[in-house]
Amino acid sequence: MEREWLVVPLFLVAACAAPARVAKEPADPLARLMEGNARFVAGAAASRGPLPARRAEIAATQHPFAMVLGCADSRVGPEQLFDRTLGDLFVVRVAGNVADDAVMGSLEYGAEHLHVPLLVVLGHERCGAVSAAVEGGEAPGHVAALVHAIAPAVAAARKEAGARADDLVDPSVRANVRLVVAQLRKESHLLAELERAGKLKIVGARYDLDTGEVTLVEQ
Repeated sequence: MEREWLVVPLFLVAACAAPARVAKEPADPLARLMEGNARFVAGAAASRGPLPARRAEIAATQHPFAMVLGCADSRVGPEQLFDRTLGDLFVVRVAGNVADDAVMGSLEYGAEHLHVPLLVVLGHERCGAVSAAVEGGEAPGHVAALVHAIAPAVAAARKEAGARADDLVDPSVRANVRLVVAQLRKESHLLAELERAGKLKIVGARYDLDTGEVTLVEQ
């Protein structure tokens, strides 16, 4: 008697074998991000099942649990460094993680309409936009707008460090994060009101390109 073989597509095997989501994650959004970053640093990314299933799950609606205002730098992808998947994060990226009207409008949309409870302003080590602001001089084209936006952070870092600073880039990265957090609270009445009401938490953080670690700068 010949044995009959059942051919099962590989994507179905994967769907049955892998869990749909990470089990027992913290309820606190910031803790979820930091635990994800710890997995990223350790090279132990969590399994969340096949992406086609997740894509179908969120096609009609989205419920991200955190927003990230990050730099456009190709090495600083929030979904990767926080070990998240499709639909988890509402991400706005611009060189130097600066906040103009379009950026603030995007974040206000996430906070007000999507009810996202956490906003992280994420700077990073050796940021090119911050380096350009530290170097000063005439920046080409629209890069000048970025340099102008970051210049107050460089001035603050220079004032704090004084003559002791050999390199102002990293102090300026941290100062820029703190100033952007303050700017969002001051210039966006919507974000500020949501934060006062306990519906939104705004924090600042720095990503280390060498270690992969995210550390908090402002909260």
